[in-house]
Amino acid sequence: MINGKKVAVVLPAYNAERTLRATIAELPDIVDFRILVDDGSSDATVAVAREIGLDVYVHDSNYGYGRNQQTCYREALACGADIVVMVHPDYQYTPLLVTAMASMIAYGVYDVVLGSRIIGGGALTGGMPLYKYVFNRALTLFQNLLLGAKLSEYHSGYRAFGREVLASVPLLENSDDFVFDNQMLSQCVYFGFRIGEISCPTKYFEEASSINFRRSVTYGLGVLATSLKYRLQRMGFAHFKLFSAKGRKLDLRYYNSTPRELRGSLAEKQTEDF
Repeated sequence: MINGKKVAVVLPAYNAERTLRATIAELPDIVDFRILVDDGSSDATVAVAREIGLDVYVHDSNYGYGRNQQTCYREALACGADIVVMVHPDYQYTPLLVTAMASMIAYGVYDVVLGSRIIGGGALTGGMPLYKYVFNRALTLFQNLLLGAKLSEYHSGYRAFGREVLASVPLLENSDDFVFDNQMLSQCVYFGFRIGEISCPTKYFEEASSINFRRSVTYGLGVLATSLKYRLQRMGFAHFKLFSAKGRKLDLRYYNSTPRELRGSLAEKQTEDF
């Protein structure tokens, strides 16, 4: 706990067997809940996670990174977490920063905290491919212009959220794919949550998950579409459920009435049941 706030770390996993132990070894003692959601891995991710004592939930198929996060956040809220930190189990970001990120929320400084690879130059020194760095900078400039924010990057997967953010943002209107991250952050800007950043070193290596060039382009196009939707809604020219206060949110009523061992498969029921 930090300042009386319970902290959960969620790990959206897919074939993370080789890096999971190293990731968990760096988690600080302040973490109250350690939750891994496996999205249909074909390796021993689930076995390793259970062996090292994580709370494990298993999707019955590979639904995608965005859907995995939805399950992660439902489980964290269901546990009673006040602060939720997403840590990728591929060991690309150091879990040692969890305490600092959670503290910024626990003491009311921010509602959302990002681990930025750009502040301090951690991206290129950590081995980020040059084309990804160029895409990152170009997309961030575009989004800052359209969203009216001043973030160093929108594309880090290392994030911490206060409970109110996860309970009130319409996350079920988002994509199941990688652009979920960007949509969620754009929603946080739209609904006025305070967003802070902290410098985060990163490591690119063979075992670290990283999307290929084709999927990077798909992600980039999704970012552009999200930003344009944001601006059109702000200007009153259009209305999107993505940015609607009445959009579908993480509803725990049905979820909490479901046996724990069946929750992982509920990813396929994300639409009307919640």
